[in-house]
Amino acid sequence: MGADMRAEMARQNARKAARAADRAEAEAWSVRMEGYGGPAQPSPTICQCLNGGYGWLEIECCRCKTRASLPLDAIRRARDTPIWKLEPSFRCRSCGTRRYKPPVRMIKLTEQREITPYKWVHPDEER
Repeated sequence: MGADMRAEMARQNARKAARAADRAEAEAWSVRMEGYGGPAQPSPTICQCLNGGYGWLEIECCRCKTRASLPLDAIRRARDTPIWKLEPSFRCRSCGTRRYKPPVRMIKLTEQREITPYKWVHPDEER
């Protein structure tokens, strides 16, 4: 029984250490991207970001500078996909045309949504 308790404690410590390592890697990537503008490679995987507590990816349009926060758990890719591989799949909707949608750049990973969603208000309504 004592061996089972020690084994369970060792598993818990290993989970905590893995979470701390994933968090440190996601934080280092965010600092590198936000402070220096890259390089995007190497980057943590989606699973590592979620395990470390970073569940949002902030992106910015290269043309109109519109920013958006995307939830990583809603991205339909394999969890072992590195973050840098997601960049080509993002396009700006606000300034894009029917034929051309400008690319976006990744800014950083965040723990919570930092950019509030646009709330549409009718011009006749009182704010």
